[in-house]
Amino acid sequence: MPKVSSVIVPYATYLRVYEPLAAFPEPERGHWDRYARRADRPSYQDELRRSLADLLPTPPVPVPVHESGDAFVAEVDGVLCVCPWRTRLRGWQALGELADELPRPVLDAALPEVVRRQAAQDYERWLARNPDARPWIRTSTWQVPLHWFVLVSDEERRFEKGSGEIPPMLRYRTPMVQARRRVARALRTLKDAMDEGPLIDGLVDVGRWLEEFHPRSLVELDYGGLVHTLPAGELEDDHSAADVAVGIEALRHGDGAAAGEAYGRLVERWRSVRDRRSAN
Repeated sequence: MPKVSSVIVPYATYLRVYEPLAAFPEPERGHWDRYARRADRPSYQDELRRSLADLLPTPPVPVPVHESGDAFVAEVDGVLCVCPWRTRLRGWQALGELADELPRPVLDAALPEVVRRQAAQDYERWLARNPDARPWIRTSTWQVPLHWFVLVSDEERRFEKGSGEIPPMLRYRTPMVQARRRVARALRTLKDAMDEGPLIDGLVDVGRWLEEFHPRSLVELDYGGLVHTLPAGELEDDHSAADVAVGIEALRHGDGAAAGEAYGRLVERWRSVRDRRSAN
C-alpha cells in the first residue's frame, strides 16, 4: 500500500452504501472477496490523504489516472459487504461542482482551467462507455445535509469519545430497507405539508440513489472529519437525527410549532460549524 500522510484530514462527512458480495458480478466479486480478507486495508482517512497528495504536483492531478481498487468493509448479519471507493468517479463528479463552491480566482489558483477542462473531457468519454456508473459514497464538506438524517434513527447512533491519538467518532448504520422506507414516509409527509423545498429535493435525489443498490445493503452516515470542528461536549450531545425525526413527525400531525422548535434546535447546533466555514 502506498505511503500516506499522517495528517488528519477534517471537514468532510460521508454517506456510504455497503453492498453484499452477491451484488457484484465476477470477476469483481472475487476481487472484493480477496480484498476483504486482507489485514492491511486502508483506513477512512487514507483516501482523502492520497487525493490531497495528488494536488501537490505542478500541474495538480485533480482526478486519479486509474480507478481505485480499494473499499471499506463491513459484516452485516454474517454477510460480508463492501463499499468501493470509486475515487476517480467521485473526483470527476466533485470537480463538476467546484464552480458553485469556490470563487473563480480561487478555483483557477487551485486547479487551472486547462486542467479542469481536460478532466471534464476525460469524464465525458468515460461516461459514454459507462452510462450506469454511480458512486457508493457521497461526500459533503462542513455539514451533514439535513436530508441524510432522514435515513437513520437516533437508536442507530454510535458515538465514541476517542482518546489520545484516537479521534472521536459519530456515525449511524441502518439496513437499506429501513433507509428506503424512511425516505418514502418522509417524502409523503413533506409533500403534504409544503409544495417544494431543498429538503424534498434532497430526499428525492438520495432516494433515487439508494434504489440503485442491493436491498440487503447497509447504509452508513459518518460525521468523518467534521468531528474535529465540534467541541467534545457538543458532539456527544448531538442528536440531529432525532430532531429531524421529531420535526417530520410534527408535520405529519399538523403541529407546525413543534416542527419549528425541532428545526430551531438544528439551526442552533450547526451554527458554530457554519461560522467556521465562513471564516475559512
